Amino acid sequence: MKNSEIRELTTKEIVERLDNEKEHFRSLKMNHKISDLENPHQITESKRFIARLKTEMRQRELNENKSN
Repeated sequence: MKNSEIRELTTKEIVERLDNEKEHFRSLKMNHKISDLENPHQITESKRFIARLKTEMRQRELNENKSN
């Protein structure tokens, strides 16, 4: 998902995606510890996606505080 697509999501949708992605990240890490993943780069991609979601949430929080 691109950053522009993340910006189009509502805050509620971002929170839901963030929760789902964190759970997916945990399962990837667990599966990788038990047996090697076919594509270990998935862990890095998942981590970066979580960071993008958190960044967008923080931007919205700062914009909201700036408006008040």
